[in-house]
Amino acid sequence: MKRKIIVTGDGSKTIHIEDWNEQYHSKHGAIQEAYHVFLKHGLFALERSQVSILEIGFGTALNALITYYEAQKNGFTIDYVGVEAFPVSHGEITQLDYVSQLGENQLRPIYERMHDSPWGETIVLSPFFSLTKQQKDFFEVEDNASFNLVYFDAFGPRVQPKLWTAELFGKMYRALQTNGILVTYSAKGSVRRNLEEVGFSVERLPGPPGKREMLRAVKI
Repeated sequence: MKRKIIVTGDGSKTIHIEDWNEQYHSKHGAIQEAYHVFLKHGLFALERSQVSILEIGFGTALNALITYYEAQKNGFTIDYVGVEAFPVSHGEITQLDYVSQLGENQLRPIYERMHDSPWGETIVLSPFFSLTKQQKDFFEVEDNASFNLVYFDAFGPRVQPKLWTAELFGKMYRALQTNGILVTYSAKGSVRRNLEEVGFSVERLPGPPGKREMLRAVKI
């Protein structure tokens, strides 16, 4: 499928898939969306300093990068697992240049190591952040009570509906510890119902710029 780099509403970039008319991040602001959905309503909502995170859709590693950055600033210790079936190319990563958009050039070697590190191996990026990338289908996730937080950042239900089913959300529920959180940019009614079907308590929250609502689900 044809892909191109586009500039989003906050000046940061994302990858646009023309055949799907779908982006890796919000066209209204890639960095704004990542902060609003995954940091503000995910990481910061946990109110704990040691956090184990599972990301469904590692993609460009934007969520991992800003999580690293905020962990450093706020004294968090993060164990981060990113699952991705189809890794982003190095050429695309260079064009996206999220480090410059964040204005934090000291993050450049960290971002490069995130992408250069071998799949299936845990690397220690700092005393407070370890990363394990797993190249596999999301349905292959079989963790049990291993995580405090899930960043659910798959392509939208319009183009990949099978990724937003009770079957996959059941795997997310089992992967989380009790009181663990799943956050996603989607607020579609079918997504909420599927989350509730597998046992999550779900709330609608104000969405990022350009989107009215998002969802946060808690394992109870």
